[in-house]
Amino acid sequence: MPNRKRGHHLERWEVALVKAMLATKKYNDQDILAYFTRPTRSINHRQISEIRSEKKHKSIKSANSEQLAEFLNCWPDVDGETGLSLKGDELLVKAREAMIAAVHNFNSAGLHFRAEIFITTAMIAWTYLCHAWFKREGIDYRYKANGALKLLRSGAEAYWELGKSLRNDKLPVAKAVRQNLELLLEIRHEIEHRSTDRIDDALGPLMQACCLNFNEVIKSWFGAQFGLERRLPMALQFVTFDAAQVAGLKKALNLPPTIASTMDAFHSKMSDDELKDPAFTYRVAFVPKLGSRASKSDIAVEFIKPNSDEARAINAVLLKEVDKARYTAGQVIDAMHAEGYPKFNQAAHTALWQELDAKDPTKGFGKAGDYKNTWVWFDSWLARVRAHCQENASKYVTAV
Repeated sequence: MPNRKRGHHLERWEVALVKAMLATKKYNDQDILAYFTRPTRSINHRQISEIRSEKKHKSIKSANSEQLAEFLNCWPDVDGETGLSLKGDELLVKAREAMIAAVHNFNSAGLHFRAEIFITTAMIAWTYLCHAWFKREGIDYRYKANGALKLLRSGAEAYWELGKSLRNDKLPVAKAVRQNLELLLEIRHEIEHRSTDRIDDALGPLMQACCLNFNEVIKSWFGAQFGLERRLPMALQFVTFDAAQVAGLKKALNLPPTIASTMDAFHSKMSDDELKDPAFTYRVAFVPKLGSRASKSDIAVEFIKPNSDEARAINAVLLKEVDKARYTAGQVIDAMHAEGYPKFNQAAHTALWQELDAKDPTKGFGKAGDYKNTWVWFDSWLARVRAHCQENASKYVTAV
């Protein structure tokens, strides 16, 4: 059940309107209460009587007649689907709409850079969702310096970004959900500062987990009625691939070096169990479902138990498919020669990894191998070396 213990109070702008309504002498406490109670917040009669008697909120000025008229003319200013107040529940409304927009944009036909659009919009959705929870719980999520509020150049107050919000110990988010968002944030930073190739397919499991996590969290924090199931049906891709096509796609859709490095470095800090957690990356294997009778095969998608024989068989295939490739230094150098950089040699490779401190395990470029502690490199290092050779082509390409 969602936590409904906190946040049941009137905001300053609402207190001003209550005072204006009391001043007209047209409304009793019950009438006024009806204007300010909504699904996410119930108000006690006592709060209205305390305003009437000036026991509380004495310093807040009454709204003027024009402001009261505007409020009454627009009331009820709510979202028709959820009953959320467009002003009082603005953060929650924005959170839902941003995630809906992220998914709709990703599923839109004709877009070529869907992952970039999704990640940026989804991070906005999560930021609003965290702020909505902080607001309800009475946690001040504004930046302060020496006890004073930090202001932007425009004069507006500076609120915590998503990374700062996730680091708050009181935020009730599971570790795998945090890890999913932290990796997507790192990828977003790369997207902001560098041009990327198409990365939609490679990041699909991360983005799918992000959507599902958002839906579960918003329901657990605020109530099941605010879930997105009715607005976001599952999108199916009617495509099949044979082995040759899969190999071709993998070759064509290599991640940009910076994105690959970011992901591998992040993954290297996680345990195998954390990497497999569906709240971090959500993968689904689809197989054709056959049956002797139509009634036995009339469900398009069937989920099986994780510990069943079928699940173990599928998982074995998936683990084999995603196991990281490993390269010796010689293989890395040979790969660069094959790509047209014959002057990239052992000395150049050693100088590069020493300059970048690439054997630091936390950077995710490689690890000590299984035989005599021999160092092996991952795809992220191969991508980084490739980028280095491309940036210094005149140094490594034979002059014609």
